[in-house]
Amino acid sequence: MESTFSSSAEAALQREAGAAGLLTPLSDLDRVYELQRVVGFVRDLGCQRVALQFPDQLLGDAGVVAARLEETTGSKMFILGDTAYGSCCVDVLGAEQAGAQALVHFGPACAPRPGTSQRVLTVGLTPAFAVGSHSVFWGAGELLFCQAPTLTPLPSSRGLGHSPSPRYTDLLVASPALPLPVGSLNSEPEPLQRFGRRFPLAPGRCLEEYDAFYVGGSGASSDPDLDPDLSRLLLGWAPERSFSSCCPDTGGTRDEGARAGRLRARRRYLVERARDAHVVGLLVGTLGVARHREALAHLRNLTRAAGKHSYVLALGRPTPPKLANFPEVDIFVLLACPLGALAPQPSGGFFRPVLSPCELEAACNPAWPSPGLAPHLTHYADLLPGSPFHVPLPPPESELWDIPDVSLITGELRPPPAWKPSNDPGCSALTPRPQLELVESSPAASFLSSRSWQGLQPRLGQTPVTGVVSGRRGIAIAYEDEGSS
Repeated sequence: MESTFSSSAEAALQREAGAAGLLTPLSDLDRVYELQRVVGFVRDLGCQRVALQFPDQLLGDAGVVAARLEETTGSKMFILGDTAYGSCCVDVLGAEQAGAQALVHFGPACAPRPGTSQRVLTVGLTPAFAVGSHSVFWGAGELLFCQAPTLTPLPSSRGLGHSPSPRYTDLLVASPALPLPVGSLNSEPEPLQRFGRRFPLAPGRCLEEYDAFYVGGSGASSDPDLDPDLSRLLLGWAPERSFSSCCPDTGGTRDEGARAGRLRARRRYLVERARDAHVVGLLVGTLGVARHREALAHLRNLTRAAGKHSYVLALGRPTPPKLANFPEVDIFVLLACPLGALAPQPSGGFFRPVLSPCELEAACNPAWPSPGLAPHLTHYADLLPGSPFHVPLPPPESELWDIPDVSLITGELRPPPAWKPSNDPGCSALTPRPQLELVESSPAASFLSSRSWQGLQPRLGQTPVTGVVSGRRGIAIAYEDEGSS
């Protein structure tokens, strides 16, 4: 149990800080980080204090990049070393707390908070991408993906060592849906956005007609099944279409059909866990993407309609030790940007499962399509009104709420939820009764009352008076009188 939620005291005291990441050669810094563009941005705004935000794996370059920018611009550069949610989330709040006048974000980025785009610059790191001499084949009607950190669309004649055959004319390259530069004008129609990418589909075409070929990942990954970028693509892709991948490090290709089947089975299990849950924890995973407040209200109304209690938790980046502090919560739902969703967790990773908003929607909305027909949506905005995927809740008198449902995990019959209107104050902790008695109806309080140990209590007049004795010494994980066991 100790190794699950924390490390030993000896390991914490003897740990040595390693390198923050792979360092970029000094000769490539200007090209990779587009320093000339950043210098122009700082000079145009006349900023004297600028915050720099780097992906976690590139913090090793932060000091050199900041020193070069300070030398060139004469402005003071601050490095944001704490990532609140994900490396793709623009930390506008952290820059404001540091007193910065502008923010430069390096790497994949979701859209900045509305009203701050004039002072935020997102720099797409120029990738050193190469598959090598290995052959990559396309078929008619196939689609080529690039991993999200590869921020520039991959041309068919660059990086792969050869061009596709001229007879394969129906080939698309999906690029990450990064925020467009301020003031940019685009006369072309807005392309389709799914899974955090833009798809330049021709008129009359749809994604369900294409096979997929994904280029990304790393050969050094210990478990490729936990790649978040590839996982959300496999979940959202049409099951009847083929999906292949290629690792840039090794050039090897593989069919992802078996992995997609495992992920879909895992998703159906999480939906069943959500249907059995009584208390739902809504994790705030972003404060900078548009409509996150509206999405949070939608999820609260969804759980209330399904007869569940919900708590809103703002904990920053979710970790097993943080979520283990809420044992009364049955499941957690992470409200994050499309690029910042958690990867599928290994068994024993979290004390309670962490779901996406789409999986909670499938569990609580009886009008949602069946698992074989329902799409997997990676962005919470697709669940809100105005989206083509939005499915409104049935009215209270609908027969969908009374359909018998049996849990596939426990085998027990689930009672139909007592549908409550959205303006019902179901989250109040105290409920008045006609006899003017107050009854505590909080799920957390009910969970606490069922435990044998309920915390420190005064018990006035019930504890005998004793003399003062010396207490334990040391830290809670290893007191001095406990020995080395």
